[in-house]
Amino acid sequence: MKKFLLFSLLLSLISVAPAHAQSPEEDEPVRMKEVLVTATRDTQEVRKTPANVTIITAEDIRNTGATTVVEVLDRLESIRFRTYSGNASQAMIDMRGFGGDNPYGKTLILLDGRRLNRTDMASVNWLSIPVNSIESIEVVRGPGSVLYGDAAVGGVINIITKKGKGKPVFSASALAGSYGLHNERVGVTGAANKWTYAINAENNAVSGYRDRSKYSAQGTGFDLGYAAHDLLNLSLGVSFNRADYQLPGALTKEQMRADRRQYQPAMPLYWMNANDDNDGRDKFANVNFGIKSFWGAAGRMEVNFMYGHKDIQSNMPSWTSYNFSDTKTVTYAISPKYILENSIFGFQNKVIIGADYYNEPYQKDIFADRERTRPLSTADFTRQSLGYYIRDEFSLLENLIFSAGYRFDQTKIKGSNVDSFTPSNNFDNEKDFRTDSYEAGLTWLWGKKSKSFVKYATVYRIPFLDEIASFNGFGGSFLTALEKEKGAGMEVGTEYYPMDNLKLGVTLFRIDMEDEIEFVYTSPWTGENQNVGKTRHDGAELSASYLWQKYLKVYGNLTYHKATFEAGPHSKKEMPMVPNRIINAGLEIYLPGPVTIKPEIRHVGDAFLSGDNDNSTEKLDAYTLLDVYVYYRPAFGRLNLSFFAGVENLTDTQYSSFGIDYEQYWMDNFYYPMPGRNFKTGLSFEF
Repeated sequence: MKKFLLFSLLLSLISVAPAHAQSPEEDEPVRMKEVLVTATRDTQEVRKTPANVTIITAEDIRNTGATTVVEVLDRLESIRFRTYSGNASQAMIDMRGFGGDNPYGKTLILLDGRRLNRTDMASVNWLSIPVNSIESIEVVRGPGSVLYGDAAVGGVINIITKKGKGKPVFSASALAGSYGLHNERVGVTGAANKWTYAINAENNAVSGYRDRSKYSAQGTGFDLGYAAHDLLNLSLGVSFNRADYQLPGALTKEQMRADRRQYQPAMPLYWMNANDDNDGRDKFANVNFGIKSFWGAAGRMEVNFMYGHKDIQSNMPSWTSYNFSDTKTVTYAISPKYILENSIFGFQNKVIIGADYYNEPYQKDIFADRERTRPLSTADFTRQSLGYYIRDEFSLLENLIFSAGYRFDQTKIKGSNVDSFTPSNNFDNEKDFRTDSYEAGLTWLWGKKSKSFVKYATVYRIPFLDEIASFNGFGGSFLTALEKEKGAGMEVGTEYYPMDNLKLGVTLFRIDMEDEIEFVYTSPWTGENQNVGKTRHDGAELSASYLWQKYLKVYGNLTYHKATFEAGPHSKKEMPMVPNRIINAGLEIYLPGPVTIKPEIRHVGDAFLSGDNDNSTEKLDAYTLLDVYVYYRPAFGRLNLSFFAGVENLTDTQYSSFGIDYEQYWMDNFYYPMPGRNFKTGLSFEF
């Protein structure tokens, strides 16, 4: 009842605007061309944000020749992906050194402001986001729990879809490449009278570098906007996606030497079946309905109603039991917020007050056969959360901004499990979590575009459903004693423009986590998750870019990470799967024609294998990749053409993005090999 009354009150405020309300244009502040939405949950100049921020535009995405979001993000500082299949279907993101053995839930992924992170311990399916539907991607590094709550530990990534504006613009493209890659996209955006519209569709598929590593993804969506009058705007976004993918499994070094493109063979010595039929299918539907009410000097009110549906099918016959499952998860969400920008005694002030309510039912059915005729167990969960937040920005001086915020969250996880063959695995229980977080930052704007900032913030992470409960066939329990993970972070940074076309950036950070969830053996063969972990994440992010107008652009970044255990038997040891160094660099050479040549290089340092908490076995090897692209972009009036050809991994480097320490179990270590040299070419037009 309290939740209902709260949201009823907020909704009623929308329809009761003050009598002196004005058109939003009358009070619109002057802004820089580059703006940011995610950092403060409102449109804001990038340099006013106390964080290291990157904004990727639709044009940037086109210029990379990328076919997935993973390919777009993997070039940025402090970001690294690893994958079981060599493609983007189940790629896991590591941001600011939070890879480790459990990277899930440490980076918050948003689609138009709605959480994409799953409630169970699994990755976002990046193939469910067609790249031609993206208007921009906003990457905000560092803790974001105050504004976004759970999972915003290493950072927040908000993917914003296209909205219509101006005259109709039609676009289409086709891309082909090695290993059976092909990608087709069509779209149209525009506006008419009070309406705006954007429609897109994409097909993306590849046969795969390895045997049984192919995937295909299809997606379509639209966005409609309606300006009812100067005081009220409405928007509706709908998208549908489907992704089918295969999982080829891991290989030992000996198997990779024999044939690194094979799928995992049967290994009876290790009780492993052949990995010749593992695959999955994900289907997604998303709806986002937004209301904006402008009240002039009295501020504005925004409410987003969000719905998401995920239908996930997993087939893992290489497992010994509980091989086939169907998972259905639904998201119902509402996020109202009130924004007031005003002056206090002549000093600019901006306050945001909001709430986030999520109701996420989850059901997992496990079967003994691919045809789903022999059910084994059914798990039913519901996760509900309600969070309230407030954040204020106050200009102490014209160029000195103090910001502070606070959030309080209540989360309830309720679940049951019914195992048809092992009644001892059954349970029916629930757990409540109460969490809060706060932050404070100081941003100094200096020069024409430069800034320096310092920020302190606390963070938290609520346990996943399959952390607090065991329901996947290997025992059954619900851990009512398990609590949230929590931590605190400090960072300081600067962006310096010695010249208008030269940008230098440096950010230093430290994040200390405690009560991290680890599996603790209570006997030689059994155990449970407990809040015993304590880790430290230190790092430095450096970036630079220089544009010599009409001739060339040079850009690059360097990331240093050191993530260590700070308690227990592995204290001061480095966390697995966190490379100390990541370097990206590129060059764009503008030739007459107009032709652009763009070589890029990426180096990832070595890292300890997953599971190697005592740093005792071999490391995952470092690797360096070289890509080269050539673009030809003529224009004929309103018709813009773009042709590109490229070679990725030009030197045919043999490397793996992920490896597991099985040596501790008297077995060979396992690796997931990545693609070798591959070619891409594509043509697109817009008019």
